[in-house]
Amino acid sequence: MNITREQREGGVSLLSVTVGEADYAADVEKALRDYRRKANIPGFRPGMVPMGIIKKMYGKGLVAEHSYRTASNGVFEYLRKEGIDYLGDVIPSEEQGAFDFDNNTEFEFKFEIGEAPKIDLDLSEKDCLTYHRIAVDEKMRADYRSNYLRRFGRLVDVEEVSADEAITGTLDNGDMQVQDAYVGLISMTEEERKPFLGKKVGDKMQVNVNEIYKTPSQRAAILQVKENELEGINPLFELEITKIRKFAEPEIDEEFFKMAFPSGDVKTAEEFEKMIDGQIAAELGRESDYLFTLQLRDYLIAKAGLKMPEAFLKRWLYTINEGKFTMEDIGKDFDQFLKMFTWNYIQKHFIASEKLTVTPEEAEAEARALAAAQFAQYGMPSAPAEMLENYGKQILGNKEQSQKIYEKLFEVKVVEAVKAKIKVEEKPVSSEEFANLAKTL
Repeated sequence: MNITREQREGGVSLLSVTVGEADYAADVEKALRDYRRKANIPGFRPGMVPMGIIKKMYGKGLVAEHSYRTASNGVFEYLRKEGIDYLGDVIPSEEQGAFDFDNNTEFEFKFEIGEAPKIDLDLSEKDCLTYHRIAVDEKMRADYRSNYLRRFGRLVDVEEVSADEAITGTLDNGDMQVQDAYVGLISMTEEERKPFLGKKVGDKMQVNVNEIYKTPSQRAAILQVKENELEGINPLFELEITKIRKFAEPEIDEEFFKMAFPSGDVKTAEEFEKMIDGQIAAELGRESDYLFTLQLRDYLIAKAGLKMPEAFLKRWLYTINEGKFTMEDIGKDFDQFLKMFTWNYIQKHFIASEKLTVTPEEAEAEARALAAAQFAQYGMPSAPAEMLENYGKQILGNKEQSQKIYEKLFEVKVVEAVKAKIKVEEKPVSSEEFANLAKTL
């Protein structure tokens, strides 16, 4: 077997691999014997089919398969021995010629690789980036506190509609009457709520159910009928209000603490406020970290100035997706792909140069944190440790989720390693300023 490498413009290398019969003959012979042993051909006992017939039936295909496999394996071994770093994967070249497996025994296979550019990043305190920390204001704290308490709130009776209360009443249009009809104002716009504001229990008003509820499913629900029964119903009703209920936050008392924090880690109003502040700080910290990571990513990509083999990478994407996307499809999103691909390549550089690792214990802790966040979304802010442990193991047991966790942890370590080499200035910003900054990335 002979392998030659031709470096071309655009960061691409053409690898020509010539394989002869001596390189693949043993593998073909072994495969033929295996086929003969298993062949079930009428007129011959198992294992007694003449080899000539087996070769005629399978020889050409086996020569094609094993000559290509020999060439492919040879390329990877060549790249390993020569220490050639490449991007993506080895793909067949568009310059590949035709093969005559009937008459020839020597074949030339052509492959392409995208050459990995060298990274030369000399970082120091001359490299300066800003870390934007979101300043906590009283409105943010009040909103967060209110949203948290809503998970444990309840509906209470009130005398008058003032905002987004829930109304229960009797609907009557002369042809039909609906008892205990539910009208939820929270889903309405401020303009749509105006006719209801100031109404009290016992008041009557005219409503058009087609106007206050836009979808058939909503109208069917308030009229307590099936969707296919809506046709022909006069939408103009008189609504007599029988009950007005408003969402109320729970009292911050012992009952609330037992309900919201069954583990007993929060027992007083002071501890609750401290917990709220801690969660706000953690959440805003994650937002700030995320924005800084994006800014650092773009900074390092620009500073490194890597010349990626873009044409090769497009062909590689087309090849590995096996025709699921056209080259035109790939071109539409290629700029975003190239940015992420380059960032991942730079990360690998720092992982190797800084000898960064992620331990199983760190991955388990991240999986538990992810589990805790998911439980919190479903109204369980203090899930038991055993539950988090078990759910975290399930997350890591999923190959795709486990990979995402390791990638995230490696990215965090890369960012921290780079931060230690450069100058980072912290700047407080409002949530609005932060949002505007995030839109630019």
